[in-house]
Amino acid sequence: MKHILLLATGGTIASRPTAAGGLAPMITSDELLACVPELAGVCHMDAVQLFNLDSTSVGPEQWAQIAAEVRRRYDEYDGFVITHGTDTMAYTAAALSYMIQQSPKPVVLTGSQKSIYNRDTDARNNLHRAVLYACDDAAWGVQLVFDGKVILGTRARKTRTKSFNAFSSIDYPNTAEFRDLRLIPFLPRPQNYGPVRFYEKLDPAVFVLRLIPGMRADIIPLLAGHCKALILESFGVGGLPGGDDGELFAAVQDWCAAGRLVVFTTQVPHEGSDLGVYEVGRAAKALPGVLEARDMTPEAAAVKLMWALGQSGDREEVSRLFLTPVQFDVV
Repeated sequence: MKHILLLATGGTIASRPTAAGGLAPMITSDELLACVPELAGVCHMDAVQLFNLDSTSVGPEQWAQIAAEVRRRYDEYDGFVITHGTDTMAYTAAALSYMIQQSPKPVVLTGSQKSIYNRDTDARNNLHRAVLYACDDAAWGVQLVFDGKVILGTRARKTRTKSFNAFSSIDYPNTAEFRDLRLIPFLPRPQNYGPVRFYEKLDPAVFVLRLIPGMRADIIPLLAGHCKALILESFGVGGLPGGDDGELFAAVQDWCAAGRLVVFTTQVPHEGSDLGVYEVGRAAKALPGVLEARDMTPEAAAVKLMWALGQSGDREEVSRLFLTPVQFDVV
């Protein structure tokens, strides 16, 4: 039997009602395992309680903690399962995809829309299947398992707030799917995958700004003292209102002239950006320091930029790292 390590971080799956009437993470890793006794016949499991937080409070500090624990225990186990709240699980999945690259061993995230102690919960099924996937010989890399789907960590998005089928793979096939308890793989482990590479540093000096019609350009200089890179969620395939004669273009040009980066992405859920299509985008694309996220998810784009900034202070090197595909995050 394989040896799997469960890393518990809190979230809805581990929540109980509080005296005030809301939900808060209070269930331990050992209690989670006890709720799914079938796991004892699947593999040998150990459990570690890294922290117990609502995922709204999980960020770069916690991502580093998870990655460090996987690195410390990597040689001891055949795979890792991380229980996590759903609201920021796509961010954590993306972050771990960049911090734990080329892992032949599976690093699997899962959670639930209802607590594991609810009678009609999805938690037991999700945890059971996450462990089954982690034990399968076809498993690889950082993946998210939810509602019977196995999704690349760089492609996962939460697309529903309450339904059990909460996560989708954006513009890329699922890695695998479960039919009851039978795993059907779709994406095999790439050839020459590995050895694993761990990264420790992230720089969260990134700001995501969603454009709206009529937005004033003077918001951008206010960010200069706090951020090294700006992600602009633009309209459609991308562009700036007013084109190269507009105030927004001038603000982006000044931002880049100071040695900072701007990454254009789109507010549209599918098919990505392409600044070269319209004149309102072509001039921006030509500016030094302007990059495109193309079909990356917003979560992957933001976290990959944090990772790239953590590896280098040189804008050209950060740009190269951001544009280099990692675990099919961009095609």
